[in-house]
Amino acid sequence: MDQGINNRKVAIIGCGFVGAASGFSLMESGLFSEMVLIDANKDKAEGEAYDIAHGIPFGRPMKIYAGDYDDVADAAIIIVTAGANQKPDETRLDLVHKNVEIFKSIIPEIAKRNYQGILLIVANPVDILTYTALKLSGLPENRVIGSGTVLDTARLKYALGEHLGVDSRSVHAFVVGEHGDSEIAAFSSANISGIPLDDFCEMRGHYDHSGSTAKIAEEVKNSAYEIISKKGATYYGIARSVNRICEAIIRDEKSILPISTMMHGEFGIENVVLSMPAVVGREGYETKVPIVLDQDEVTRLHESANTLRQVLDEVI
Repeated sequence: MDQGINNRKVAIIGCGFVGAASGFSLMESGLFSEMVLIDANKDKAEGEAYDIAHGIPFGRPMKIYAGDYDDVADAAIIIVTAGANQKPDETRLDLVHKNVEIFKSIIPEIAKRNYQGILLIVANPVDILTYTALKLSGLPENRVIGSGTVLDTARLKYALGEHLGVDSRSVHAFVVGEHGDSEIAAFSSANISGIPLDDFCEMRGHYDHSGSTAKIAEEVKNSAYEIISKKGATYYGIARSVNRICEAIIRDEKSILPISTMMHGEFGIENVVLSMPAVVGREGYETKVPIVLDQDEVTRLHESANTLRQVLDEVI
């Protein structure tokens, strides 16, 4: 990263449920010593900053405040959660027109300050908005990433862990493609600590593989809708996902996370942003990790890419 970057500073643009929960999670993590919150509603940003800051005596020293775009220039990571909320019965793609317009006012403000850090897009639909941010910012591709299917993958690991009665951290599986209705749970490459998924299932007394995986994939895909219908929004899971991505960047961990990045011929897909496993560290993402998919999963990945391509053609 550039000399002008403060590796202990993070900025969050958008102080709704996701932005505020992410700020709280990052305060607890101790990753940063400075956090600036920005929102179109300055009072909201100030209120969240005060509220989160009151937890500092139980954590680690940190400066938390509401600011403006001049305050983001030296942040190691800018997290963009700003955008309209997903309503019940509304898909993530329904949000696209509203949120692309919002991004047209946010991203140029960042770009004109010669920003040298990592831009982490979290607002939905995250793949479309990561593409939008990439085009509007002019930043190198490795430094503009989306939270992608990091949360969906966590949901998949959790569901498989519950199904198999095993620690979800021992589950190795990815959700790839769109963060949304066309996402693909890549069961063909899933394993439990190196043991192929089907073999481990049988070890635990489960033999209806296709029925169980279809049910779990559907549960993972619909979990956001279910949470939104019950409590109006999802924010804790994504906040922890944001925290995890920031940790990988700030600590230069070279962790493999399924983030949103531009496709350049992988599986024959070009010029669309999709979530695929990638090595994540201080410079953003280093390289995609080749994941093994079966023919059905590849076909569905193409369908996912085509869905997003059609939306991009409409709005950009």
